[in-house]
Amino acid sequence: MSDATPLGPEDLKIITLARSARARNGVPEGAAVRDETGRTYVAGTVALDSLKLSALQTAVAMAVASGAQSLEAAAVVTAAETPADADRAAVRDLGGPETPVHLAGPDGTLRVTVSAG
Repeated sequence: MSDATPLGPEDLKIITLARSARARNGVPEGAAVRDETGRTYVAGTVALDSLKLSALQTAVAMAVASGAQSLEAAAVVTAAETPADADRAAVRDLGGPETPVHLAGPDGTLRVTVSAG
């Protein structure tokens, strides 16, 4: 499901934060999520020998570890064309099936918005 509605400033902010994390850490993906209080959590891909997490899974885990009860929105900056099913599942687990997941290319241009559902 794609959403043609223009993004508001808070959604543009999490895309910018995700893009910054990707560039700063030199990782394949950057992600950011916004919780129910407006706090943001920013992460990059984790690729250790013993632990592999996408950037969005890491951002969701950071939100949970910080006490977030829900998510308002999520963003991932990646070369992929669509959000991975595992990423959408992580967002859905905390935010519910209607939580928007914004996917932007490495240049920050929004490619698609889908629901976590």
